[in-house]
Amino acid sequence: MSNIVRVVVTSLALVLATLPACKGKSAPEKSEEPRAAEDGGEAEHDELPKVVKLDPEPRARAGVRSEPAKKETLAKTLTLSGEIVADPDRTAKISSPIAGRLERVAMREGAVVKKGDVLAELRVPDLGRARGALLSATARGKAARANEARLKGLFEAKMTSEQSYLDAKAEADAREAESRALAMELSGLGAGGGEGGVLLALRAPIGGSVVARDAVVGQPVAPDQVLGQITDLAQVWFLGRVFEQDLSSLTVGAKADVVLNAFPRTTVPGVVEAIGQKVDPGARTVVARIRLENPAGNLRLGLFGKGLVAMPELAAAEPVLVVPRSAVVDVTGKSVVFVEDAPGSYTRHDVTLGLSAPGKVQVLGGLREGEAVVVAGVFTLKSVLLKGSMAEDE
Repeated sequence: MSNIVRVVVTSLALVLATLPACKGKSAPEKSEEPRAAEDGGEAEHDELPKVVKLDPEPRARAGVRSEPAKKETLAKTLTLSGEIVADPDRTAKISSPIAGRLERVAMREGAVVKKGDVLAELRVPDLGRARGALLSATARGKAARANEARLKGLFEAKMTSEQSYLDAKAEADAREAESRALAMELSGLGAGGGEGGVLLALRAPIGGSVVARDAVVGQPVAPDQVLGQITDLAQVWFLGRVFEQDLSSLTVGAKADVVLNAFPRTTVPGVVEAIGQKVDPGARTVVARIRLENPAGNLRLGLFGKGLVAMPELAAAEPVLVVPRSAVVDVTGKSVVFVEDAPGSYTRHDVTLGLSAPGKVQVLGGLREGEAVVVAGVFTLKSVLLKGSMAEDE
């Protein structure tokens, strides 16, 4: 036992001898420098470039143009609630001129079609009989015309009577008239000539987008049944509601800006095209129609929003610094304009916006009067700005 005790005591002495050496030493701390560099790098990447450079060729291709910022008297605006609807003159209903059963449906809701495209095929049993009657009438007409020519020769040779020749001519004329009537009937049905079976092709009467479809294969179709709707959405209407007390301030031809709930940062310019002549007895409002261009197709039917209509006779009293609305773009959630410092060199300015009028907006801060603000080709500069930011991140 004494040997064991001596071993334990010796081991404890060795452990105690090492403690002073460890005392005062601590585990190496992780250096904060890499983290600081990393944080600094992120902040650096988040910062967008201030200056955009653009060579003459892409500048000319994008149509970049600037004009001095100046003070103007802004017209007050009338706000109208409303929605996007189709222009009836750019809309067509798809239906069949004759009863039948749908054999094939080619139209798809949302698809873009051209005028004359086949949208559906209808099986029409009566169509085959009509085509047969046309072929028969055409053949009889040819035979009657040939007989007329034969009798004309005999009459000129004094080998038959004039009455026989005239009867043959009348018969040929009647047969050809019957043939033409049947051909016009088939053409009115959209079936063309006498060639083909019992299938009738329903074609697009106009080019546009298929906005509605109510057709399935095998469905019986009546002549008054609507199978779908095509609308050319290159132009649409915004129908705004005008209260009675505001009617005297609204005029046809007034400029307007439409902002939709779906795209709150996008303003679509338009013009008041017409003001309704009938007051809604329930809401006590009149409809004002604003025509909008829709080349990108973003203005979908049924979208709600508001229209800001200019009332020049109610202009604000004091001039304020304004820029065209086309000069302002949204970059990472901020309102931005580009100022041309020199040809091909543009500086980004974060601006604070104030009041607005159709086509123009007040600038409260971030811009000085007289600075050359880019008013056309702004989205090209924005693309170059964001591309430069991504290049720095890489």
